Amino acid sequence: MKHKIIIAGLIIAGLFSSCQEDYLDAPAQSTLDEALIFSTPGLAKDAVNGIKITFGDTNSYRGRFLPFYGLNTDTEWYNSGETTSNDKPDLTNYDAKSNNSQMDLIETSGGGGGNPWTSMYRGIERANLCIRGLRTYGNPVAGSELGYLLGEALTLRAIFYSDLIKQHGDVPARFEPVNSQTLYLPRTNRDVIYKQIIADLGEAANLVPWPNESTATSTVEGINKAFVKGLRARLALAASGYQQYKDGVRRSTDPDLSVANMYRLALDETRSVIASGKASLNPSFETLWKNVNKEVLSAGGESLWEIPFGAGRGKMLISFAVLHNAIDQYQTGGTSIGGSAGPLPTVFYDYDVKDTRRDVTCVPYAYGKAVNGKAQQELGVINKWYFGKYRIEWMNRILNNKDDDGINKVYMRYAEVLLIAAEAANELEGPGAAAPYLKEVRRRAFAAADQLQKVDAYVDAFSGKEAMFQAIVDENKYELTGEMERKQQLIRWNLLKTNLDLAKEKMFNLQRRSGEYATVPTDLYYKYKEDNETLIVYGLNKGETQNPGAGYTLFVDSKGASAWNVLKDDKINSLYKLGVNPDTKQYWPIWESLINTSNGQLVNY
Repeated sequence: MKHKIIIAGLIIAGLFSSCQEDYLDAPAQSTLDEALIFSTPGLAKDAVNGIKITFGDTNSYRGRFLPFYGLNTDTEWYNSGETTSNDKPDLTNYDAKSNNSQMDLIETSGGGGGNPWTSMYRGIERANLCIRGLRTYGNPVAGSELGYLLGEALTLRAIFYSDLIKQHGDVPARFEPVNSQTLYLPRTNRDVIYKQIIADLGEAANLVPWPNESTATSTVEGINKAFVKGLRARLALAASGYQQYKDGVRRSTDPDLSVANMYRLALDETRSVIASGKASLNPSFETLWKNVNKEVLSAGGESLWEIPFGAGRGKMLISFAVLHNAIDQYQTGGTSIGGSAGPLPTVFYDYDVKDTRRDVTCVPYAYGKAVNGKAQQELGVINKWYFGKYRIEWMNRILNNKDDDGINKVYMRYAEVLLIAAEAANELEGPGAAAPYLKEVRRRAFAAADQLQKVDAYVDAFSGKEAMFQAIVDENKYELTGEMERKQQLIRWNLLKTNLDLAKEKMFNLQRRSGEYATVPTDLYYKYKEDNETLIVYGLNKGETQNPGAGYTLFVDSKGASAWNVLKDDKINSLYKLGVNPDTKQYWPIWESLINTSNGQLVNY
């Protein structure tokens, strides 16, 4: 049964609330006796569940962080980025201001409003209280329920801090419950935070079981050893990678965070997960994503951990699903559900035509107006594709809400563990050591008859370290587009502006049908399957330039002209705002309301 943040967790979390300053919204010490709470497994579990409530805060992960962070990259962009009617595009096009109306929101005394910063620090404070209480009053050893809860709290705190760093770079570090001396803190060098949370995850990995080794780890909503080790590996690469500091884009100068140290840690952790046999790729890429949308929560497969949204929270489909323009056979929530972002139009053509991930990831149609309650798939325009990993039509239930869908966010999956192992092995041991991991990811993407050429020969051709690295960069694109991991990857690879500029160049080539896009058709033809809902399209693939004949209809606009040929300059340039250097805008600013209530401690660089 799908996990919900239970009522008891709400009660315990409520005991942590107070009317502290808005800038951190830091709860005071519990009014209940902490010795009782954190020495009693049931009460301690409720307290740790209280940490998770912040994921569903209206303007936290649910409504602000997940819908916007990670856009725009060389694979993903905001679908209305060329508009200027509100501040949403600026959150994606590297021009966010500190008074952005989507983020510069005041926290209310009841915990509403605010932004990801205030919610994440609320989660951190609850985690700090739980960690202190469990260490002080419990006996949190490996194999015990209290030990598991400590590992869970340490991991949740690491998640909040890692996502704060993604957004803002340096942020205040607080690893103990707030007191009068620590209520106001300046930014802390993120290297300090990275070292702490990487160490915390090392401790947590010893406290939590592997998937399916306990009741707590029987679903993808439970923190487990495979996820903790995978997350630790991800953070090790981020901490040692390129990123924007006050003095420019560079790697950390902290010797503890050197490439040699962090890549070794990442390789050791991912190899541990791989050797455990406790996680595996789903044999079918499409089935993997159907299961996510169907809310299949069994642990031990590809999804390592998911942010657990109840049925009344979460906006993964509301934000990213294939667009449904009207109430239809799949949703009764309203009009324009889904479709806020999608893959760049060039991404479809970057895939090998036989790669089964392509048509799952890149969708050129939306659901149109309903006739007698049923809508058809309808082709759109070339500059507005949709992420096919998220589909309302794959749900096990009718979506009846325009604001929330209850679908979990897949925070990490086993394919990424393999890709991290490939990258770290290539760096430390060379392409031969990386090849088996890269092959495992690609093998799932191709039919058995194509694997000799598309997997073995393809990977074996990369004999040099740099060539293998580029293949790994590409494979991350093919595997993870639409999951909003790409932005941090491009940053740590020092490829953010380089690849954004390349993406713009490729889109202008597609606009002109020149270079590698010279054989991309300008006309699309379509017909419907017998269900009178599902499109059959001719003209998407390169070289499909002939009229397919009877039964197909040319896709035209309202004036009768081909509707597939227009890719406008302002849309292409919306990938990042003209005149802006993305490498100097890798992070969002700290929001103005937070600075104004920080007692002079917080500033923007």
